[in-house]
Amino acid sequence: MTVRVRFAPSPTGMFHVGGARSALQNWIYAKQQGGVFVLRIEDTDAARNRPEWTEGILSALDWIGIARGSYEGPYFQSSYAGEHRAAAQRLYEGGRAYYCDCTREDVQARTGSQYSGYDGYCRDRGLTPGEGRALRFRTPDEGETVVVDLIRGEPTFENKLIEDFVIARGNGSPVFLLANVVDDMSMGITHVIRAEEHLPNTPKQQLLWDALGVKPPVWAHVPVVVNEKRQKLSKRRDKVALEAYRDEGYLADAMRNYLMLLGWAPSGDREIVPWSVIEEEFRLEGVNPSPAFFDEKKLRAFNGEYIRALSVEDFVAACRPWLTGTDTIAPPPWQPAEFDATVFAAVAPLAQTRIAVLSEIVPNVDFLFLADPLIDEAAWAKAMKEGSAELLDAATAAFEALPSWEAEPIKAALEAVGAERGLKLGKAQAPVRVAVTGRTVGLPLFESLEVLGRERTLARLRAARVRLV
Repeated sequence: MTVRVRFAPSPTGMFHVGGARSALQNWIYAKQQGGVFVLRIEDTDAARNRPEWTEGILSALDWIGIARGSYEGPYFQSSYAGEHRAAAQRLYEGGRAYYCDCTREDVQARTGSQYSGYDGYCRDRGLTPGEGRALRFRTPDEGETVVVDLIRGEPTFENKLIEDFVIARGNGSPVFLLANVVDDMSMGITHVIRAEEHLPNTPKQQLLWDALGVKPPVWAHVPVVVNEKRQKLSKRRDKVALEAYRDEGYLADAMRNYLMLLGWAPSGDREIVPWSVIEEEFRLEGVNPSPAFFDEKKLRAFNGEYIRALSVEDFVAACRPWLTGTDTIAPPPWQPAEFDATVFAAVAPLAQTRIAVLSEIVPNVDFLFLADPLIDEAAWAKAMKEGSAELLDAATAAFEALPSWEAEPIKAALEAVGAERGLKLGKAQAPVRVAVTGRTVGLPLFESLEVLGRERTLARLRAARVRLV
């Protein structure tokens, strides 16, 4: 048997990080088993689907390493409407489904509760197809449905507690439960690896597989992904879009390493591991069924580690979109002609140790490419205290007198200026840093001044001094 897994997202919004985790798990399992990864776009909700969402899914998969052309598909669920209707008809003709004209209000009036499920009223009425008549599956009255799950063991559901559920609407269109099953059958899916939220639907789907005469797939329901309050991640409340992390400057390698840790861990006391190790060690049976906490702070720390592990050349290349304004959401505050790749290369090793996401490169180096620094007013107010004007005058004079413009002599000159005023270097350099870079924090100051150059440094010190008058 050739293992065939599928990832079946709906194109109704940005690509959820939980979906990305499921895609990676399916992808790895298929590779381990010498099987096939199938991409199916479940696009039957025409009112919510958009072509750009489908493209977003494809590009997000590309980014995390599931590249177009390396999998089967994408298939589109809407293309299989005929098969869905045919399966519904088979179930009706075989006595496994019946038509029902009950409204929700009818059921509530009979049961006396708005919370009770369907009461089976139309089971034996012998209704034929007609406008406004939904098709319901006839759930067995007795016995149990056992779901054999590689992660959760054997969850067992009493059939009598599963209501006769709708498989086709009053207009004849099949619902998700049936369409999903028929698609998996048509595509020969052998293993369904998906989020825990689908587990309540699984006994119903397994009953449909049985009723259609096909052996159900192997199930594996991975844990739900939650936020710091242990609430399921929500698009409305949480930062869940994979594209948002990509556009902020998270590295694909860091993201997929972190996503694979949501419910699973590699051997040994380690978390940051090469992808080849994850591909070798990952086991569905080793996934913890408990909810998995998506910790954005931890992801950020992961990403910083991955950035620092890059070669300087790769780091420069990774930063380039943010520095040149290509393929990023926010363009840099300078024009392309103002960017100097040689200048950036000189400070890249300094910046690489200080940023956690690539988009942070811009505020760290913008002072090098702008005619005048972007002054952070809060930083200015904090740094420019009594005596700052005189300190800037002294620093300007000391820097003018230096025989060579290098980091160490610059540092020694400012250290001497500070000592004359009873200031340690940290206090002495604060006004100079804000005057030159516009901020109180950033790259190492003296190396930055060396790259900026003597004349530009002096011009900014003088401009700051004028502002203090």
